[in-house]
Amino acid sequence: MTNSLRSQGHTGTPRQAAPPGKRRDAFFDNAKYVAIVLVAMGHSWEPLKGESRVLEALYTVVYAFHMPAFIIISGYFSRSFDMRPDRLRRLVTGVAVPYIVFETAYSLFKRYGDHDPGMAVTLLDPWYLTWFLVALFVWRLTTPLWKSLRWPLPVALGIAMLASVSPEIGDDLDLQRVLQFLPFFVLGLCLKPEHFRMVRTRRMRIVSVPVFAAALAVGWWAVPRMNTAWFYHRDAAQELAAPWWSGPVMVLALFGCSLVLTACFFSWVPGRTLWCTALGAGTLYGYLLHGFVVKAGDFYGWFDAAWLHRPLGEIAVTAAAAVVVTLLCTPPVRRVFRCVMEPEMKWAFKRDAGEAAREREKREGAGRPEGSKDSAADAAADPATRDGSRELRQSADASA
Repeated sequence: MTNSLRSQGHTGTPRQAAPPGKRRDAFFDNAKYVAIVLVAMGHSWEPLKGESRVLEALYTVVYAFHMPAFIIISGYFSRSFDMRPDRLRRLVTGVAVPYIVFETAYSLFKRYGDHDPGMAVTLLDPWYLTWFLVALFVWRLTTPLWKSLRWPLPVALGIAMLASVSPEIGDDLDLQRVLQFLPFFVLGLCLKPEHFRMVRTRRMRIVSVPVFAAALAVGWWAVPRMNTAWFYHRDAAQELAAPWWSGPVMVLALFGCSLVLTACFFSWVPGRTLWCTALGAGTLYGYLLHGFVVKAGDFYGWFDAAWLHRPLGEIAVTAAAAVVVTLLCTPPVRRVFRCVMEPEMKWAFKRDAGEAAREREKREGAGRPEGSKDSAADAAADPATRDGSRELRQSADASA
C-alpha cells in the first residue's frame, strides 16, 4: 500500500512506467480523499448544525452518500478476497488490529477527556467511528459467500430490510450498521470498471448539478420533518419511534437515494493524478485519527464560541476540518502510526508455503531479461495474485 507509493517517489534514477495491473488508479484515490474530507466536515458540523437549518440540510445530504461511496469502493477492491492465508493475515493486521487499538484508545479518551468514568473499555460496543472497522472485517470475511450467490444484491437488501425491523439485534458490534450498510458493500463486489466509466461522463456531470440542488432542497424541507438518525443506519424502525413497516421502506428509499447521489459524486471525481491523489492511500489514517480532534473540540468546549455558530464561523470550522484531515493523510503521519495501522506481526503467523513459493518466483523473475517468455508466463500464471495484490492494497486504504 504505502510502500507502493514510496516506490513512485523521486529516487534520482529515471522513472519507468509501472507494469500493467500494478499502477494505482488515480480516480479511486481521488474519490477516497474527497470522501474522507466530507466525513471530517460532517463530523465537525455535528456540534454546530442544531442552530442552522441550512447546515443541517447540507449535513443530511452529505450523510446520504459519503459512507455509501466509501463502502462501495471497499467492496469493489475486495472482489479478489478469498481465504488465502496471506489475505487473511492482511485482514487481521490491517483491520482487526487497528480496531482493537483505536476502540481502546477512543474509549479511554472518552473516559478521561470527557470525565466519564462510566465509559467502559470493551471491544463489543464500538464507539463513535470505529464501527466501520468491525463492518469491514465482517463484510470482507464473507466476501467468498457473496461471490458464490446468484443474486447477491437482492439477498443483501433483504437482510438489511430484516435488520431494520429487528431491534433485538442490539448494540453488540454495531450489527445494525453492519447489516444495513451491507448492500453497498455487496454492490461494490458486483461492479466492474466499466460501471464506473459509465458515470464519469460530461453528461452525468451536467445531470448531477440539478440532482444535488434538488437533494439540498429536499434536505432543507426535511430538517423539521425527518429524523436524521435514519441516515446513520444504526437503529431499527421501532427504536426511532416509527412503525415497523417504515424500516424496509426506508432501507430501499435511502439505498436508491444514496446510489443516485454517489453516482453524481463519482461523476465529479477527477481521473487524473492531482496533488491530493497520493493522500488517497492514507484515508484510513485520516478517518481514525481526525475523530480525536473533533471529540477534543467537543469535550473541551472549542465549539462553544458564539461566532462559530454564525455563517463565517461555520465556514471556518469546515475549512479547518478539511485541513486537519488532509494533514492526517500525509506520509509523515502514516509513518508514525504505521506500527498500529499496518503492523507486519510476522511473529504471530506461520510461514505460508504458497507465499514463500510466490516470493521465490518473484526473485527468480527479477533476474530474467525483461519481456522473456518465462517472466510473461509467470505474470499470467496467477491473475488473482497479479490483480488481487493491487486490489487489496487499495481496498485496505478504502476504509473510511
